[in-house]
Amino acid sequence: MRPQWTWFPWAHCQESTPPDPDQDREKIWAELFDELDVDKDGHIDLLELRTGLAGRGLSKRSVERIVKAGDTNQDGVLDFEEFTQYLRTHEKDLKLMFRNLDKNNDGEIDAAEIQQSLRTVGVEVSLKDASRILQRMDKDGTMTIDWNEWRDFFLFKPLTNMEDVARYWKRSMMLDIGEQLTVPDEFTEEEKKSGYVWRQLMAGGIAGCVSRTGTAPLDRIKVFRQVNGFIEFKGNVLSSFQYMIKEGGLRSLWRGNAINVLKIAPETAIKFTAYEQIKKMIRSRNESRTLRLHERFVAGSLAGATAQTAIYPMEVLRTRLTLGKTGQYSGIADCAKHILQREGVAALYKGYVPNLLSIVPYAGIDLAVYETLKFAWLNRNQGLADPGVMVLVGCGAVSSTCGQLASYPLALIRTRMQAQASLKGADKPSMVALLQNIVTQEGVAGLYRGISPNLLKVIPAVTVSYVVYEYTRIMLGVDIEGSR
Repeated sequence: MRPQWTWFPWAHCQESTPPDPDQDREKIWAELFDELDVDKDGHIDLLELRTGLAGRGLSKRSVERIVKAGDTNQDGVLDFEEFTQYLRTHEKDLKLMFRNLDKNNDGEIDAAEIQQSLRTVGVEVSLKDASRILQRMDKDGTMTIDWNEWRDFFLFKPLTNMEDVARYWKRSMMLDIGEQLTVPDEFTEEEKKSGYVWRQLMAGGIAGCVSRTGTAPLDRIKVFRQVNGFIEFKGNVLSSFQYMIKEGGLRSLWRGNAINVLKIAPETAIKFTAYEQIKKMIRSRNESRTLRLHERFVAGSLAGATAQTAIYPMEVLRTRLTLGKTGQYSGIADCAKHILQREGVAALYKGYVPNLLSIVPYAGIDLAVYETLKFAWLNRNQGLADPGVMVLVGCGAVSSTCGQLASYPLALIRTRMQAQASLKGADKPSMVALLQNIVTQEGVAGLYRGISPNLLKVIPAVTVSYVVYEYTRIMLGVDIEGSR
């Protein structure tokens, strides 16, 4: 049990002796402990802490981190000594963080200093956005933050440096919606040396395999509609399922999925390796410099182009297998053999140009939407706080979907060019001619043929990918924040 505290007001005769600030803090901590210890058993558990701090906007993960950091005897709860020791240590860390942010050493932090500090860790915000973040901490309306305001605001936020803010918003999760593969953002040198990076990529790859397999029937419908329009598929998604089952049985719903899953590993490895090398070239001599937004866009686009160039023949094989009739190909090798014998090596790169062009709008829109959603959350939710896993998943899913919508017309043209030789008597127009034909014959809506099954698979794909990723990373010893 914690000791009983008795407090005596300062008498006027003692004004010559200043109050001990440590004693004042102990008094405040004792009052906080009493307030949080709802059942008065001398301990604070997770439920009491979450209930008592609900108004401070803390996520479940943040509360768990507080208990884990302060629970020295590993009993799952905080007694009074553990509670005060955690706050004492945390305030020291906050003091150091405050001094690092106070660039001009005037004892106050202004909006420009917040903007500069966030920029150094890769989070770009405007001065206006930095002012909004500051206003949430500024109690006296001076548009600056002194030590007391800073300490009180972050007292129960497990934040000790600005790198924590960047780590919250690193795209460390590989959300796979079956189209362009998103490779995680920045990794520290420690993470690279420890093997954490490849465990992270492996967890994402396994999640992608399960996610793509689960949504493969919808993906096959999309490819058929992109190539054939409504000539063979008339009606809704359900009637499309019935057509495929009638043609090749239940197994035909997963035709082409094997190659789609197999290409995850080489695409991930090549894209990540290329991304790291391109970042080094952009940074030049200053290797510790954080890339700016447009530099990340360039690096991501070039890395995507490199990976697609290497694995593109697998994309063509996937399209041909997906469109194949029952018995047409005995497997991946047989399909490749048919293409090489009848059309030559050049056929394995049909549709390469529109595929390459689609990387730019996808990467640009994906990054822009993610940054926009991130800034919106930062502005509305107490600025430098932990967004929580679901916010990060939501931002990643929405941004990837928007990127996919922006690049969809080019993806459709790519698929049609890949499938041209498999359609008997079909013309083989160029990319520009094919675009003109689609707009002329089907209208602008024709560029989005097959978009409905593609959108239908987003939610199940993201959900399955996230759940499998969570279980896999636990088995591999990977924490979503980057610690082990």
